[in-house]
Amino acid sequence: MNRKTIARCASCDGFGWFEDDADNCDWCAGAGYVYHAAGRDSIIPEADYPAVADELEALELERLRELGYQGVAKQPWRQRIRQDTQLGRNPYENAAED
Repeated sequence: MNRKTIARCASCDGFGWFEDDADNCDWCAGAGYVYHAAGRDSIIPEADYPAVADELEALELERLRELGYQGVAKQPWRQRIRQDTQLGRNPYENAAED
């Protein structure tokens, strides 16, 4: 018996869309993941999302970690690219003086 597993979409590599195209990936319908069984991939129907949501979230977190995501966003004033800009100033640094 071939059990369906969930795998990262080979076409869009889990992004759900293509860099040069605003349309969703045809292989995964924008989910970034597909069912994989018996050597074949198929779209995960939207009706199945509640049943597989936890697994999809875990797979997506794993993919984001591979891309370097740490789990938290940096405040704008701690981002090197924003240094010396208005967004690069900490709005709370003078809060104690008020």
